[in-house]
Amino acid sequence: MPKFIAGLKDISSLQLTFRDRTGAAQVLGNVLKSTVKKITRDKSEIIVLGIPRGGAIVADIVAEKLGVDFDVIFSRRITSPDNKENSIGAVMSDGTAYFDEFAVESLKIPTEYIQKEKEIQLVEIGMRKDLYRPNKSLDDYSIKDKVVILVDDGIATGSTVIVAARWIRKQNPKHLIIAVPVSQPQTVDILKQECDTLEIVSTPANFGSVGQFYKTFEQELEDQVVAVLKRRGLIE
Repeated sequence: MPKFIAGLKDISSLQLTFRDRTGAAQVLGNVLKSTVKKITRDKSEIIVLGIPRGGAIVADIVAEKLGVDFDVIFSRRITSPDNKENSIGAVMSDGTAYFDEFAVESLKIPTEYIQKEKEIQLVEIGMRKDLYRPNKSLDDYSIKDKVVILVDDGIATGSTVIVAARWIRKQNPKHLIIAVPVSQPQTVDILKQECDTLEIVSTPANFGSVGQFYKTFEQELEDQVVAVLKRRGLIE
């Protein structure tokens, strides 16, 4: 591994801007190569799970770089009533949920609002599943006793990654790695509690949003994700 890549994860305040999700995935994949070798030499034990949409793009390239299995996993943010950019939690399709209790209490968010938003996001997850993983259920994930690498394109509050990690934990994996190119520094301690290994390339002090650290950060990724899944034979 090049010395530059090997040293990336030791520079917590690195002010790094990625070309795009492909470039970020290449760097993340290189970092993960040495990590997974410490856990297992059997590639059949490893699977990379990406959170659509952006996380699926990154996860696909990471899985290819590692030469391991790939799939997508679905979690959705729940936002505050007065600011749809402010995540207060997230939910999985089986009802597994995570909430930032401090945010919920400080914003005085009603239980009724949270329940309604959960229902809305569960419908959205169903639509995503029908598009990205039709005719398959949660039982089709073969992750028991496996090394699972959960990937997203970046982490701000971390809610969607945290709830996905909690669902994965329920499936009894051998080892859970959360891996992202960039994360808000304040989220790191929380993420460490949700996995066995945490790999983040950059935790910049001036973090404002995930897109801030990408020269190209496309929002319309539906076609790209569908193309990835078709190429991998997950959809027709």
